[in-house]
Amino acid sequence: MLISNTSTRRSFLLCAAATAGVAAVPTASFALTTAGAEKLINRLTDDIFTVINSGKTGAPLYREFNRIFNRYAAVSAIARTTLGPPWRSASPAQQKAYVNAFGGYLSRKYGKRFREFIGAEIQVVSAKSVKRGVLVKSNVKLKGKSPFTVEWQVFDRGNNPQMFDLYIEGISMIKSEREEIGTLFDRSGGKMDKFIERLKAAG
Repeated sequence: MLISNTSTRRSFLLCAAATAGVAAVPTASFALTTAGAEKLINRLTDDIFTVINSGKTGAPLYREFNRIFNRYAAVSAIARTTLGPPWRSASPAQQKAYVNAFGGYLSRKYGKRFREFIGAEIQVVSAKSVKRGVLVKSNVKLKGKSPFTVEWQVFDRGNNPQMFDLYIEGISMIKSEREEIGTLFDRSGGKMDKFIERLKAAG
């Protein structure tokens, strides 16, 4: 992450989320509408700001963010896509442990930075259908900073719309986290169990 205004923007919204290989990437679904995707993102951001302004810190705050991720985001698909090829060689037990550790990692990593966004505002302005679901456009206003645009990728999982990725100034959440998770995996010597234990303490 860059230490700049761009970094602040990413820190704020990458945790809203909240993102195997190509097979995990969703495709468009006729059941998903632009209105449904907008509704999801409005609920997601409302919950985020409720937590931000609750006054909670530390473990209670992280638990709230973890709850939000599990409710609104495709955590399993995001985790698989972020890890990449090592997912396919992991055992079912390791895969489950990794997904759980990944959710906790995101909650801690971005939850620590959320307190600085008290009083921020976000407004959904449009949505459009794309090849892989719906892109929902929103404008974000932070105190003392210029407004910026964030696009949220939403897809349908069995008539259940979920957030899969988001783009801030052209930067994908999944791409950013893939690099960081890949680095952590390499530092674990490519050992899945060791990597999972490291991930539990990361963020």
